[in-house]
Amino acid sequence: MDTAALASSLIAARMGQTQIALAAKMVKMNAEQAASIVQVLEAAQANMDQLVAAASGLGTTVDISV
Repeated sequence: MDTAALASSLIAARMGQTQIALAAKMVKMNAEQAASIVQVLEAAQANMDQLVAAASGLGTTVDISV
């Protein structure tokens, strides 16, 4: 095996490692983003539950007679 082929294969291996590291980083970022979205949706659901609970009795005892 000549020196150029050896160097070329080492460079290709290093590029492959870099691509794998970048792909892993992107997957991790996507997972973190998905977790953040879930937290926002859970907070929205909790707020909606509070609004529904407050609105259930709202206006039932309003006296509109003049």
